[in-house]
Amino acid sequence: MSTIAALNPTPLWKHFAKLCEIPRPSKHEDQVVAYIVDFARNRGLDVALDQIGNVIIKKPATPGMEDRKTLAMQSHVDMVPQKNADTEHDFLTDSIKPYVDGEWVTAEGTTLGADNGIGVAAILALLESTDIPHPALEALLTIDEEAGMTGAKNLQPGHFEADLLLNLDTEDEGELYVGCAGGVDVNVSLPYSAESMPAGHQAFKLSVRGLRGGHSGLDIDKGRGNANKIANRIIDTALRQVPELRIASLDGGSLRNAIPRESFSVITVPAEKAVQLLDIAQQASAVIKTELDGEAKLEITLEPTGAPASVMDADAQLKLIRTIRCCPSGVERMSTALEGIAETSNNLARVVTETENGNSRVRIQCLVRSLSDTARDEHGLNVAAAFQLAGAHTSLDNAYPGWTPNMKSPLLALMKDVYKEMEGKEPEVKVIHAGLECGLLAKPYPNWDMVSFGPTIRRAHSPEERVHIQSVANFWDYFLKVVAAIPAAK
Repeated sequence: MSTIAALNPTPLWKHFAKLCEIPRPSKHEDQVVAYIVDFARNRGLDVALDQIGNVIIKKPATPGMEDRKTLAMQSHVDMVPQKNADTEHDFLTDSIKPYVDGEWVTAEGTTLGADNGIGVAAILALLESTDIPHPALEALLTIDEEAGMTGAKNLQPGHFEADLLLNLDTEDEGELYVGCAGGVDVNVSLPYSAESMPAGHQAFKLSVRGLRGGHSGLDIDKGRGNANKIANRIIDTALRQVPELRIASLDGGSLRNAIPRESFSVITVPAEKAVQLLDIAQQASAVIKTELDGEAKLEITLEPTGAPASVMDADAQLKLIRTIRCCPSGVERMSTALEGIAETSNNLARVVTETENGNSRVRIQCLVRSLSDTARDEHGLNVAAAFQLAGAHTSLDNAYPGWTPNMKSPLLALMKDVYKEMEGKEPEVKVIHAGLECGLLAKPYPNWDMVSFGPTIRRAHSPEERVHIQSVANFWDYFLKVVAAIPAAK
């Protein structure tokens, strides 16, 4: 931690190092919220929690800046809890272990939390400063962004006076974001009958590991493998040749907003067909690896395992396997208005078998995103319909709107000017195929003129998450110059 805290700029990195020490997975932000509240109170800042648990901090302008417009700043305090299967880590109790890897900071076997910890650290560093000129500041630090945007959804009017807001939650230095996709969760429950494993069957564990995974919005257009789709494809290929195959359990993916990197399944076949199954899996794996030539670390194994307590009834497993084949996964449509940007997509995020009170089911989670709210809802219904045909119970939940771009934004014009003065070139102005809180924040605060920016972060939502050290320094310098350039109130 001391190595990270000593990086440049130290005001920012010391706060990020501290955030890494505090467990803060989505929906478990109590510790980090308490830390931030104590931070503010110890520095004499005006701090409060709203009714949902967002932290609101206010700081007066420095001398000579009292006539400037009030500036709001916003980041989310939670992080995505992802780890490698062989990493021992409890996100509810253990600290993240960051380290310097060349030009980057990453973590040991887990997500780093640079998304959005760097933004939070920048806000805390500015609030703590005694020598940085700034107008009156209002900070909004939201909870539960990654797992449902609960904090932003429940923000109420009346807390803020600012008309300008900087969202510090995007992941490419030199890019300014003025719009984003909305999203909706598609939740599926498919009941099945648990039966005894057929006599004479042998059990095997099918493991899919080593996929790149990543952010289900930012990386959905990069052709990365989906562990749930790969496992399903191998099982279906085997089932077509060995109809006696039975599924005992499925456990693929982890979070709805992360492209699934791993899947673990237990299947059974007649013992005399074990060699045939191994051969089918080997051939299918070779084909898949050839198709996914960008997944250099993909590992698919099929190994004998202990006999399971039960297997899925044949009718339900056939409907499940064929429906997952039909389920859209990846980009559905590219934007015609914004070149190179996905308009609508779906992430087949989670497939898991569960038994509770004697009732067995397969639970499936998908996250549909779109730049169009109507296309979002339509594609959500398309995904749900595929599972409804298999007899599943489905629901569309946690819908949130996109953020409509305002290319005439005065704040955008100011930030473009500041960037050009610093770098001698124009920043890229973009719309992102991911969920930023700005779309939700605009509902209680329609007066907010908003722009989102941040340092370069790669592989967010995966254990390979990393943040570029120099880009953090550049981001900090740019942030402070934008703050200093906030115009006078009229």
